[in-house]
Amino acid sequence: MPVNLTVQYDGQFSDLAAKQLGKFATSLLQELGKSEYSVSVVLVGDQRIQELNNQYRHKNKPTNVLSFPFDINEEMDISQLQVKELGDIIISVDTALREALEYNQPFKDRMNWLVVHGMLHLVGYDHETSEQDAIEMFEKEKQLLAKLKNRRTRMANLAINVDHVATIREARGIMEPDPVTAAGICELAGASGIVVHLREDRRHIQDRDIYLLRETIKTKLNLEMGANKEIIDIALDVQPDMVTLVPEKRKELTTEGGLDVLSQMKKLTKTIKRFDKENIPVSLFIDPDINQLKAAHEAGATFVELHTGRYSDALSEDLQASEFALIGEAAEEAVNLGLRVNAGHGLNYHNTAAIASLDSIEELSIGHAIIAHAVFVGLERAVKEMLAIVNRAELAI
Repeated sequence: MPVNLTVQYDGQFSDLAAKQLGKFATSLLQELGKSEYSVSVVLVGDQRIQELNNQYRHKNKPTNVLSFPFDINEEMDISQLQVKELGDIIISVDTALREALEYNQPFKDRMNWLVVHGMLHLVGYDHETSEQDAIEMFEKEKQLLAKLKNRRTRMANLAINVDHVATIREARGIMEPDPVTAAGICELAGASGIVVHLREDRRHIQDRDIYLLRETIKTKLNLEMGANKEIIDIALDVQPDMVTLVPEKRKELTTEGGLDVLSQMKKLTKTIKRFDKENIPVSLFIDPDINQLKAAHEAGATFVELHTGRYSDALSEDLQASEFALIGEAAEEAVNLGLRVNAGHGLNYHNTAAIASLDSIEELSIGHAIIAHAVFVGLERAVKEMLAIVNRAELAI
């Protein structure tokens, strides 16, 4: 494994944050053209890094990062190494936290910079030898950080579910409010797509809405649906930009839990093939479970939408952190399988940022929170406020 990341830190540092940092370090090796080399990254606290700093640099104080190149002398070039190993990078999480606060910088960005700084030392850069060398190393750091930050082609997209607008309309059995008009407002406010769920019982969205949305939407129409023959036929006629297959029970208030792809493999595979023939990508709405991911891939899905309900409903910080880690791990595994990843259910103005920060997630589907907020501030502002949260999302430890 090119990057071996070890956490020897007694404080809080999540497994997901460690995986993200390891992924960044691996990308950095590729950018430097050293992907065939291995590197050890060790995360410690101030006490341990102070001991190492005193032992090897005779400076009895904590520092942010130490680099220990593999056995190489001044006359050797790195390409002459017999063992494909660059060396070790030791990072103090305690110092990184203090520096992030001091420089008003996201903690993740600070940790990424320390990895870049340490890695450049391993490949021969040294800011302590001369002023010119310091400038050269600083410029290389900026260049690498900019390139690696831009590897994610865009921030997570925001698709708005307008089902609840139709729910209000159907409560009175009249024509207003119109979900088609709502969809237009959402698009103008910056939404990247519109989501609607055509249920068997037609409790909110109606067939007419689907056809009008297909004619008027300028971004992307994502049709949520159960794998029901009647609904499948309508979807094939409407030709949405994508279909998301969800479990559906007549008595539920909203979709509860993800699809059990394993137990419905034959049916779902057949349904996906029907949409494939029409070049309509299919997403499967599933819980963040590795076995369900593998089944979704086997069934031929293009996307999965990870169910964020348990994360959103968590009653404690510890439980929410645990559910967040499951989502992050599932998103990474999905990408490794070749699936594209969306997420949604229960996301609101308080809990969306962390999910939006996950690099593997392309799009968030949010409905109830935005429509509810729109009652007080208007739909355009409600969409723009959620977009601002998504666009400035940063992964916390």
